[in-house]
Amino acid sequence: MANALYDKGRESFLKGEISWNVDDIKAVLVDTGAYSVDLVNHQFLSDIPGGARIATSPNLTTKTTTAGVADCDDIVVPLVTGTTVEAVVFYKDTGVAGTSRLIGYVDTGLGLPFTPNGANVTLTIDNGANKLFKL
Repeated sequence: MANALYDKGRESFLKGEISWNVDDIKAVLVDTGAYSVDLVNHQFLSDIPGGARIATSPNLTTKTTTAGVADCDDIVVPLVTGTTVEAVVFYKDTGVAGTSRLIGYVDTGLGLPFTPNGANVTLTIDNGANKLFKL
């Protein structure tokens, strides 16, 4: 798989159901041995089995949208333990997995894969033209 946006996530941006600058956006560290990404049909955090979700970040900070490019500060996920992390999924957090909309799937870059050791994990956002992603 390659880094990509979920189809339902793009649709949600166009419908105004996701506001990058306003909504609480988080990253969840994912074990792909327990989750098979489906960019066409998966829509909510509940589509990712609980056992595949290794750790979740705090809300992303300093989010920007210049020229349709989503950017934010580097992400620090505190005290990560568990199995190997092969992917990161970005989502709009509503507090309920069944309504928290999936946005993007990343399995290349950000230091992936890695095995957590109980320390904080920093996900470094690309400083190139597309930053985290571009609509």
